[in-house]
Amino acid sequence: MSKPLGPYTPIVRAGDTVYVSGQGGLRDGKLVEGGVAAETEQAMANMAALLATEGCTLDDLVKTTVFLVDMDDYATLNEAYIAALGNHRPARSCVAVKQLPAGFKVEIEAIAHKPA
Repeated sequence: MSKPLGPYTPIVRAGDTVYVSGQGGLRDGKLVEGGVAAETEQAMANMAALLATEGCTLDDLVKTTVFLVDMDDYATLNEAYIAALGNHRPARSCVAVKQLPAGFKVEIEAIAHKPA
């Protein structure tokens, strides 16, 4: 997993709830190539790796928030997001933002529920 880009903790457990800070398309500290699809795939892989440290999987997600630089990429985002989650559909918000850290085109944060 890549080092956090700022002064925050990537994942925090509070009882049965697990909070995952925004994940982008970093692999080995570098932004993956391939645009929104590749970044979403990597962000979800990073999220899965973080969740595993707390005994969770992507199936434990109950809510995600997606930050997208260009809403024209919404369909591409959705394809990669669905590929990562299979049939699981947590609640989700998607908001357009002007800019994201590290040149990300997409960033995804999440909340999971997993009894401790």
